[in-house]
Amino acid sequence: MSADNDQQAREQLIDLAAQFYDQFELGEIPHMSVPTRTKNNIEYDEDSDVWVYGDRESTRSANSVRGARKLLKAVYTIEFLADQLEQDRSSTLRELYYLSESWDNKEAQFNDQDESNGLIEDLEIVSGVTREDFHMRPEESGAKVMGPLRIREQTNRGDRDIHCQLDVGQGGYQIPNNPDTIEFLDNDADFVLCVETGGMRDRLVENGFDEEYDALIVHLGGQPARATRRLTKRLHDELDLPVTVFADGDPWSYRIYGSVAYGSIKSAHLSEYLATPEAQYIGIQPADIVEYELPTDPLSDSDINALESELEDPRFQTDYWEEQIELQLEIGKKSEQQSLAARGLDFVTDTYLPERLSEMGVL
Repeated sequence: MSADNDQQAREQLIDLAAQFYDQFELGEIPHMSVPTRTKNNIEYDEDSDVWVYGDRESTRSANSVRGARKLLKAVYTIEFLADQLEQDRSSTLRELYYLSESWDNKEAQFNDQDESNGLIEDLEIVSGVTREDFHMRPEESGAKVMGPLRIREQTNRGDRDIHCQLDVGQGGYQIPNNPDTIEFLDNDADFVLCVETGGMRDRLVENGFDEEYDALIVHLGGQPARATRRLTKRLHDELDLPVTVFADGDPWSYRIYGSVAYGSIKSAHLSEYLATPEAQYIGIQPADIVEYELPTDPLSDSDINALESELEDPRFQTDYWEEQIELQLEIGKKSEQQSLAARGLDFVTDTYLPERLSEMGVL
């Protein structure tokens, strides 16, 4: 991020703190309103094709001891973030939690990291500044990219030009916390394949799938970090690359796809920045379980409840997802990506993915 952008982010934070002082001067009880971050308060935005927060709000107000403590913690955090930006430093979400232990007012200290994480999300929403622009980093996600893409990354030690096949080992190029520091220099990829598990990602790389099909393989690492989703969106929007999501055949993996394509409840305020609504789900589908007679596990009660919940989830209210979820409830089974190995180690790269990608019009 440039110095000008750092200064702009700092001013946004200071303006937010100034609002509390303005409320005091007007004789108002200091307060801060943020959207309610629940499934019942997300709605489909037809203009952007992503899910955003609705009109329901929660108010942090000093009219109660609990509310006053929340605002006190917000003010201390704003001061810390503003100082961090002024000094051109960065910190992790975990460090913020521990740093609060040194604050001179014990009432401003966080009880746990969930509380400090939640406050950072609140500040993002009300200030219009992302946590990346606050110079706040999550713990390392470990997500990586492998494929025919040459980039330039801005680092504290200068710019680095990297080819995401030729200049990296089999582990691939590790996605930085803020992918907006990446400049795309040259691209020979035809599409992006986001892969849920590390084992499947390694199988695709070992089999040379990225080279044979000019694919950019993005390891999601389970529920994908914001940096992973942001980079995926940039690859689609700026390089015009189709995006596909290859995940396990269970309700939790469908939600991983949903977070890539439509956004998540926690970060619905950033859906237009993070989500790629054109992303297509490539499997494992319940239909694959039946067609390929894949090894399976029975659905647990929690799996069934999650699938039934997804039938009511606005992100999954399409003919495709209703058909697949109802089929899965009917057969009562789930299956992992790596169950395709039952048909041989090369089946996924020689048969399954090429056939699915062709059906979807990607190949």
